[in-house]
Amino acid sequence: MNARTSLSRPNPSLLLRPSYLKSGSAYVPRRESKKSLPRPAEGSLRRREQTRRSSLATLKLSQEPAWLEPTEQDRLLRQRSLTEARRGNYQTAIEGLNLLVERNPRNAIDYNNRGLVYFQNGQSAAALADYNHAIKLNSRLASAYNNRANYYAAKGRLAEAIADYETAIDLDPTNVRAWINQGVTFRELEMYPQAIENFDHALQITQFLSTGANTATLEGHIYAARGRTHDLVGDWNYAIADYHRALEKLDRLETIETSLSSHRVQSQVENWLTQLMPSSSEPMNDE
Repeated sequence: MNARTSLSRPNPSLLLRPSYLKSGSAYVPRRESKKSLPRPAEGSLRRREQTRRSSLATLKLSQEPAWLEPTEQDRLLRQRSLTEARRGNYQTAIEGLNLLVERNPRNAIDYNNRGLVYFQNGQSAAALADYNHAIKLNSRLASAYNNRANYYAAKGRLAEAIADYETAIDLDPTNVRAWINQGVTFRELEMYPQAIENFDHALQITQFLSTGANTATLEGHIYAARGRTHDLVGDWNYAIADYHRALEKLDRLETIETSLSSHRVQSQVENWLTQLMPSSSEPMNDE
């Protein structure tokens, strides 16, 4: 079992009480000398307020039932942190993941998750450091290679991205996101046949996944990506068919969270389809 650091959590109500000195049978508030309490600088006050808010958010995030096993406490904290990240509360999520890293310094998954949140928060250097450390701890963690490849792709280092996606696929051939991401990178390199082959493989994999919003989201993204590739090649009939399939899948989504995450792709597909389809108001010529 990995080494674990036990964190003692103070009672929040005690943090709000003033210091006391015992006097007889009663408690009297301690009187501090004004000379020993200089007024902090304005910048120091702002930093203190930021620290206070961050500490309160972390305390709230890490309040697991004491009767749970440590592994179950970690699971709940991990789940809460990733939920905060999905809601856009990246700093709160990072604070929770910091606690997990402190408790489990050799857990590659927590470093990988924190790297992902760093990346979403625009802290790309910190994200890369966490991805590299996760891979150092577990060289067979496919998701870490996929996430690091996304970092390379965002930086325009496409050859390195392709290599990391390939490693992720070798380690986990069912990693649909790695297949999709590598296909998009192939498309950016104008390697269109390889891109379409990736998207075809990704669709085949989704057929073996359980049905639900997540599967529909993946299929919608795949059809959109493959349709765009056909569009760029000039195979417009295939492109239009894939665009319609993508919209059909994305329109089925029921949960608000999933719908929001796919809204941008849905808008892109609608714009691409509008560019390909002639307007009904335009006159049609006889051939």
